[in-house]
Amino acid sequence: NCIFTLYRLQNVAEKGSFFLILFASQPLSESQFAIPTSRYDTIDCYISSHEYNDIPILCDPKIFQTLRDGGVDELLARHVAHLFIRDPVSLFEEKIHQNIEDDVDHFENIQSTNWQTMRFKPPPLNSTIGWRVEFRPLEVQLTDFENAAFVVFVVLLTRAILSFKLNILIPISKMQENMTRAQKRDAVRSEKFYFRKSVVPDDDKDDNEGAEPKGSHDHEYTEMSVDTIINGKDEFPGLIPLVRMYVNSIEMDVDTRCSVMQYLRLISKRASGELMTGARWIRHFLTSHPLYKQDSVVTEEMNYDLVKRMMEISEGTVPCLELTGKLLPKSVDN
Repeated sequence: NCIFTLYRLQNVAEKGSFFLILFASQPLSESQFAIPTSRYDTIDCYISSHEYNDIPILCDPKIFQTLRDGGVDELLARHVAHLFIRDPVSLFEEKIHQNIEDDVDHFENIQSTNWQTMRFKPPPLNSTIGWRVEFRPLEVQLTDFENAAFVVFVVLLTRAILSFKLNILIPISKMQENMTRAQKRDAVRSEKFYFRKSVVPDDDKDDNEGAEPKGSHDHEYTEMSVDTIINGKDEFPGLIPLVRMYVNSIEMDVDTRCSVMQYLRLISKRASGELMTGARWIRHFLTSHPLYKQDSVVTEEMNYDLVKRMMEISEGTVPCLELTGKLLPKSVDN
């Protein structure tokens, strides 16, 4: 059993505030899994290769075996069984009893409430929609231009990866460490992240897709700044130059090309620190506000001014060169 101890703190007693502190006096006895990660987290495994899955993945053994018995390959079966270690967040009475041959709501209930950085989506039943992969870690930006830039960059990067057969895999543990570092203040300029030393395929190396673990991959990756990863440095090409190379290899009308190049310019300058990220701009706005007293307190007036300015930037009535830089006409290819 758990022991509940209720403390009333003297310094907040007049406000009637209470703190409920929970102490667990013994290990879990009823719950099936002790889950180390959140629903809102990074992915826990790759489904394309065993090779870089260097962290044990928790999964429901019964569901895993059911999927394997049904002919699902081991990697995908483990991924789905991992999703089902969690309970539904919500459940509607009319959806409890279903014809499992025709309905997939039970699966979608769990699938859609695991909010990880990537989501692998099977085709809906009786639909022409194909297999999909959602790229989910992006944050909404203040302007349509910024949002379009990130969406276009991600799509073009996937095309470059497929066209040039790039390999950007690193051990899953290093990817998770990258996400931890990315949440730190001004990580774009101050942190370094694990990334492959070479993303270009090695023709002399056998294709190891789907292979069992073959030892350490420490020699394949190193720590790089975001600027290096995105823009390149020395022998590392950078993702933006690779995307530009892909764009140059396909047919594209002039206006579209100019728009794409402006999008890539935004990503490049965000990575180098020349342009501010949204978080950095918000911090700068508040810390330079006339009412800010260097005490970490954001007053109602400061908050109002911030939201008002964000709306003005979003609606295009006030430009913000610190975020977007100078936007050029479509006829200018930069």
